[in-house]
Amino acid sequence: MLRKTDFYIDGAWVPPTTSKDFDVINPADETAFGVISLGSKADVDKAVAAARAAFDGWSKTPLADRIAKVEKLAEVYERRAGEMAEAISTEMGAPMKLATTAQAAAGLGHIKAFIRALKDFKFEHKLRDDTPDEFIIHEAIGVCGLITPWNWPMNQVTLKVVPAVGVGCTVVLKPSEIAPMSSLLFAEFMDEAGFPKGVFNLVNGDGPTVGEAMSRHPDIDMMSFTGSTRAGIAVTQASAETVKRVALELGGKGANIVFADADVAKAVKRGAIHCFNNTGQSCNAPTRMLVERSVYDEAVEVACATAESTAVGLPSEDGNHIGPLVSELQFTKVQDLIQAGIDEGARLVAGGTGRPEGFNRGYFVRPTVFADVNNDMRIAREEIFGPVLSMIPFESEDEAVKISNDTSYGLTDYVQSGDSARTQRVARQLRAGMVVANGAPRAPGSPFGGYKQSGNGREGGQYGLTEFLEVKAVSGWTTTS
Repeated sequence: MLRKTDFYIDGAWVPPTTSKDFDVINPADETAFGVISLGSKADVDKAVAAARAAFDGWSKTPLADRIAKVEKLAEVYERRAGEMAEAISTEMGAPMKLATTAQAAAGLGHIKAFIRALKDFKFEHKLRDDTPDEFIIHEAIGVCGLITPWNWPMNQVTLKVVPAVGVGCTVVLKPSEIAPMSSLLFAEFMDEAGFPKGVFNLVNGDGPTVGEAMSRHPDIDMMSFTGSTRAGIAVTQASAETVKRVALELGGKGANIVFADADVAKAVKRGAIHCFNNTGQSCNAPTRMLVERSVYDEAVEVACATAESTAVGLPSEDGNHIGPLVSELQFTKVQDLIQAGIDEGARLVAGGTGRPEGFNRGYFVRPTVFADVNNDMRIAREEIFGPVLSMIPFESEDEAVKISNDTSYGLTDYVQSGDSARTQRVARQLRAGMVVANGAPRAPGSPFGGYKQSGNGREGGQYGLTEFLEVKAVSGWTTTS
């Protein structure tokens, strides 16, 4: 049993002010494999005080020196990436291949991308060529509170910690208490990289206690949160008292529009696999598949076959299978929503309630496909966060766009078409922060974030740096030679 009850504050591992043990559950067998301690407001106060004391010196540290620390972090992370993959797999159930090639790899990829962005970013520049005496300065916003989720732990930790410390902020991180081991390991990486004490701090805890204390804290200048829309609203409300900046990356209910002029079989299979990836626990998953009526029956057959061929297995095993959901709470939620789809009259064509054959414990679920869904059903409107695909037919391009946009979310939508003019026309109309056309991969540094209740921030690359910067305009600036 791993016992990791200390917090990382002011460059040292320190015990909690008041011990409150919390079991970390392996979702594959429902047993505790580790123990952390849930922090308190007093622990947050200590971490914030350390970050505040470190801010002045760190923000004035030359950019080249800050970049050198991030480069050292990349070296440490790369050398210990195997440990990171194992931690992620055990805590949240990602199969080892996914944990290695996607989950842990995403963190390293973001670190390297931010190094490039930091080297290219102009922190000081003229407003315009015709205003030589008006200067713009981008300055670190201050102490940042960072709250990260369990579904892609290192993806989100690095998208927040690295740009924040890179531009000169100091941070207090609260990872998800459900999957905290990877972040505790990341704290070891930061320590080994030699960041000055107080620049990076970590306090474990739950949202209502530690998250609330961070959001309300008068000495935290910004909150950056990734998680559910409900929790994001709570962070925003608590942060309003001190008028701090709040950046949110929240849920999604991505529409995947498949037109008849696409390679339908390829597009549907790719979309279903993407929906099931990470056991459906991705905010940008294409969970609503909208298919043009003339090819709808073919698409349903392909989606059904894809679900039935999607293997479910233990996280510790190698392969392309999917693992369990992260927790009993998540398992119950997904089961309830699958049952809701059945009760509301959607046509179940693959999967369904209950565990897959061969499993009598663990939070494993069956890859599920519903056909003949309408956009008023719960499975079309709520973020399920499980491997559940809802298929909706449409007659026209306008109807497809209307259905896609008829959601409170607006994170990632997808378009499949052989007509590039149509693809671009539809992409412009979709109310989403990201649109993926015909399976094209997103480039490193491309901004990640959404519209509406999917949030208000952008992460990654130069867009991710500006999240943590204030903009100062100085008139009467005289350039010296």
